[in-house]
This record gives sequence, C-alpha cells and structure tokens, in this order.
Amino acid sequence: MKTKTYVVTGSSSGIGKALIKELSKENIVFAGYRNRIHEADLKAISANIFPFYVDYSNPETIGYASDYILSKCTKIDTLINIAGCVVAGPIEDISIDEIRRQFNVNVFGHIELTQKLAQILTDGKIINISSMASFGVFPFISPYCASKKCLDMFFNSFLIENKKNIKVVSIKPGVIATPLWGKSIDENSRYFDNYADYEKEMKFMIKNAQRNAEKGLSTENVVKTILKADRAKNPKLSYTVGADAFWASIFSNLPQKLINSLIKLGIKAKMH
Repeated sequence: MKTKTYVVTGSSSGIGKALIKELSKENIVFAGYRNRIHEADLKAISANIFPFYVDYSNPETIGYASDYILSKCTKIDTLINIAGCVVAGPIEDISIDEIRRQFNVNVFGHIELTQKLAQILTDGKIINISSMASFGVFPFISPYCASKKCLDMFFNSFLIENKKNIKVVSIKPGVIATPLWGKSIDENSRYFDNYADYEKEMKFMIKNAQRNAEKGLSTENVVKTILKADRAKNPKLSYTVGADAFWASIFSNLPQKLINSLIKLGIKAKMH
C-alpha cells in the first residue's frame, strides 16, 4: 500500500487524536495542536507523526504552520480539518468578539490554511469535520451552527472552482463523546451566569453538554467515516454520523416556520 501524507488539525484530543493513531500506522501525519503541552504526547504516538502548532484564534500562527509543512513535504494527499470550538449564548447578549472568535476558529482558519497548502494538494482531498449543527436547528449555539454551515458553503464553492482536482468532503457527526463538550462549558462559563433572562436555558445547556460528553457516540464512529471517505475514489459530498445527525438532516427540510414552532415546543417542554 502506498504511503500517504496527511495534515490533520485539532489532533490532540477527541476525533483528531483517535484518527492520527490510525493514520500514522502506515502513513506520514502532520498533526496540528493548539496547546503546546500536547507536542510530546503526539510525538510519542508514532515516529510517523510530525506535530505542528497552530491557533486559529491567532492568525499569525497559520503562516508558521504552513511554512513548516511546506518545508517538510512536496505533496499532501489529504487535509483533514478538525480543529474547532463552540460559542454559546442568546443572540441578544452574546459578545460580538466571541462570535468573531467562533468564525476565526471554525471557518477562517481552515480557509487560510487550505489556501496556503493548496499548491501541494493537487489530486488530493479535503475532509472537513462539520456538524449536524450545520443543518441550523439548534438555538443558543447559533454562532456554532452558522460557522459550520459557512464552512460547508465555502468549501463546496472551492470544490466547484478549483482546477487542481481536489475533492472536498463534509463529515457531519451527531453527538460524539469528546472533550469538546467540556471545553465548551469552560470557555463559555463566564457568560452563562450573565444572561439574566435565560437562566433556565443556560443551566439546561450546561447539563446537556455534560450528558453529551458521557453519552455520545464513540469517536471511532467518526474515524471510520473519515477513513471511508478518504479511501473512496469518488466520495460523497456529505456524510452524516449517527441517527441524530441523519434525522437533523431530514428535519431541516421542513418549512422553517414549522421547524421554529417545533423547536420552541421542545425547549418549553425541557424547561419544565
């Protein structure tokens, strides 16, 4: 089997870490991390892993990351964009700076790294880890939903436009048991207590995130789908992972007014 070269962002935990463990068995993997304490851990997984630091909330680091990758290889077979965060809260109160951070991390960072690496991605693939949230039916995490939808739209246009025969795939997982849930609670905790009219909703958000971290599907389900898409000669444009993601895709096709009514009823039921 031919040895391939992968670039994986968000590889220090959750889906990314599970994926690079699998990929690095027979391939070269450039593994992106945001917290520098993870560099040694990533190196210890395999001699085939080359960690690189990138923090999408600090755009300057994207240039350093791409320069490092370009200095080490002349061909990337697959770029897998996993890095992300969740910004939560009601629209009327949420900080605009936090919304900007959401898009920097979940959208603009992926686009910029792709632009810088596109020259060595000819005939390759880009696999983006989107979310069932991209179907846009989840209140109080609208920045996250919008960022994932935006990511899908940008890269679908890239698929149509590019002349390098680069295929693009969107993976849309449902609830997966990853550290992202705990991180989202920590990152948004300073805001949850300040939404005067939404105390019940924010308490539910925290409880729901804690439950998802424990009860969600295993990361292996997403890894299997990524590998399936990567190995396919002509992969589908979009894959859902989990029954909840599948039903979210179906639900999103209903008339928007009906969707809104059903969501409001659901929120009301869960608050009592």
